[in-house]
Amino acid sequence: MTSEKTSPSNPGPLRSRTILQVQTRKAHALVRGRRQEGAKPAIIGLVRFAALLGPIYAAAAKDDPWADWWLVKVERELTQGKEDLAALRGHLDKLLHGRAVIDVEVAHCEEPVKVDLTFRNPYGFLGAYLVADYDDLVLAVLTARHVSLLGRKEAERLLDEGGRLVRRAFHAADGYRHLAVSREDVRQGTARGQRARETLGELPQEVLEGTLRAEHAPAIGRLESEPIADAPAWSEEDWEELESEKSGAAG
Repeated sequence: MTSEKTSPSNPGPLRSRTILQVQTRKAHALVRGRRQEGAKPAIIGLVRFAALLGPIYAAAAKDDPWADWWLVKVERELTQGKEDLAALRGHLDKLLHGRAVIDVEVAHCEEPVKVDLTFRNPYGFLGAYLVADYDDLVLAVLTARHVSLLGRKEAERLLDEGGRLVRRAFHAADGYRHLAVSREDVRQGTARGQRARETLGELPQEVLEGTLRAEHAPAIGRLESEPIADAPAWSEEDWEELESEKSGAAG
């Protein structure tokens, strides 16, 4: 027996929900970042990092070689940050589990902050994974400090070093400017291509040729054809706030 309902000609929109559970205040601070406050410089957090990557990712799909180069640099810093955080965590694991007669359980938060991750490109999620790795490191450091396996100065050093690794990776997204340039502009030596060189610097030859691209870079000529429906685009207010912050930093 067949149903009388007419099936749609195409599948409906894809839906998904991704949540980052943040357990420590230090990791949560790296989600939102910080505006410039007097002598205190601005800190690029996860939210702004993902916003900065939006136009870069879109420009890379339009054959902008400078956008491609920025994605390569960002991906390298994210990978390096992940490896360095893992090394720090390995050091903590040796301390916490180095005594056979004492079993130390790493602390956890009973009410973590839940952050909805609504990014339209993969780099926002890669940044979130880095924050999660730092969150794990903070928990291990605080636990080791609590049970006297770490002194105050060493604990502070590890926390500062881990936070610096995340901030360095997020900072790699800064500095790009959308100039509506393409590889064809570079090949033809157009004024637009020359302006991009003067503004954003020279590029490695393999990037210009398109043989070096980031692992998560979009296909040139198109973005993902089936975006996740539950990942909303940034509002005009979000973009205006971001541009305002960038202009203020440049001044």
